[in-house]
Amino acid sequence: MKIPQFNSFFQNIFFPLGAFSLATILWLFVISGDQYTMIIDFPIEARNLNAQKTYLKEVPNSAAVMLKGKGRDLFKAFILQKYSGFKLVLDLEGISQEYEFFLNNYFKKNPRRVVLPSSYKLSFVEIVYPNRIKISLDEIMKKTVPVSSNLLISLKDGYTQVGLIKFYPDSVNIVGPKAELDRINNINTIKDTLTNLSDVFNSGLNLILPNRLINCSHTEVQCYLDIQQISERIIVDIPVKVINKVKGIRVFPSPQTVSLTVIGGAIQISKIKSNDILVKVDFNSWSINQNFYEPQVSFPFDILDWRDLSPRTIELGVARESK
Repeated sequence: MKIPQFNSFFQNIFFPLGAFSLATILWLFVISGDQYTMIIDFPIEARNLNAQKTYLKEVPNSAAVMLKGKGRDLFKAFILQKYSGFKLVLDLEGISQEYEFFLNNYFKKNPRRVVLPSSYKLSFVEIVYPNRIKISLDEIMKKTVPVSSNLLISLKDGYTQVGLIKFYPDSVNIVGPKAELDRINNINTIKDTLTNLSDVFNSGLNLILPNRLINCSHTEVQCYLDIQQISERIIVDIPVKVINKVKGIRVFPSPQTVSLTVIGGAIQISKIKSNDILVKVDFNSWSINQNFYEPQVSFPFDILDWRDLSPRTIELGVARESK
């Protein structure tokens, strides 16, 4: 006699009926002593993985298993399946690289690895899906990689970003199969758009892992963006430096100091001192037929711009050192 399958019973009868009919049929099924079959998802537990190895490909979390038993026991299993203790155990001992489990053959040879608590009074029929599971292993590896931004940023008019985006921590440790880690050079934050910023941004951002085979020391990093209002400031008494001077030659820049206007974040430029700015004239460009030279200007950090260098050119006086 063919044993009715409980899943089809649910789909074809329960759902078209009203609440009263549904309750009645459930009650009849629960008190029934007839035998039925039902498909339930069993979690898969892999044991005895080599400590020096990890998965190169993801292993399914569960398999669809057909069970046989009385209606009341199947109903109990269906309702409590998340708390039932059912599971399928795969023994990975001795697997160094690859192995394919043909599930029905494997569990028929190893019936004790189909875990069915005795309180349910059910029997295992077969694995419905998947029919096989291929285990692929690789050497486990640890690597430190930098955090990279995945942000689109726009600022309010009249404001500027001072410095680069900062992450705390700025790098993370990842663990996974060597073949995967060899291809990973950074870990990105989630994609996000920050618009119309006019103040410091300081917030946590989740990290995106390439796949579930990779474990990361952090799931989130702190992101810091320094946003300041744009301002201008005149800086005076900036010393002029002559570089690449020749031994035995004395060089006199005139004037010895200059001034200029810097443009940048208000807080940033308020901290600039005259000695922070390098104004230099390269003596390699000196010619006996030329008196005035345009200096090069550089800053120890990025600013938006500078202008109004005064004076714009430097005169170089040259004399031999007395012996």
